[in-house]
Amino acid sequence: MKIAIGSDHRGYHLKEKLAAILRSKGHEVEDVGTDVTESVDYPDFAAIVGRKVSEQSADRGILICGTGIGMAITANKFPHVRAAPITDEVTAEISRRHNDLNVLCLPADMLSPRMVERMVEVWIETDFEGGRHSRRVDKITEIEKHTLQT
Repeated sequence: MKIAIGSDHRGYHLKEKLAAILRSKGHEVEDVGTDVTESVDYPDFAAIVGRKVSEQSADRGILICGTGIGMAITANKFPHVRAAPITDEVTAEISRRHNDLNVLCLPADMLSPRMVERMVEVWIETDFEGGRHSRRVDKITEIEKHTLQT
């Protein structure tokens, strides 16, 4: 799987660790930054990952900031992106099974690195269930067509 990963300064160390773990499991990881611990603006990195997922040059994306919220807001501005801040294994799984979440937004300041690693593992390994959930995701796509400029 090709995964685009990005963070702001608060998520930098966790991004580095997750990128290494994902590569060790055979995933192609494109790290879009940041590469510094000095303050940077999260929308810059969320936009890069969001665009890559939207244009299908990445299968999925992972974004990390203090809470995951700002990253999700920004990434969701791109067509075909379904991004959400996730804070536990259950929502990591359900976000894939029911919502086909393709951009995982993580809170570097709120969870232990081990918890985040487990959430990413669950999110990567869980497939979209389809069925009635496909109808709902299709409705989201229809709403996008009428509200987002593509």
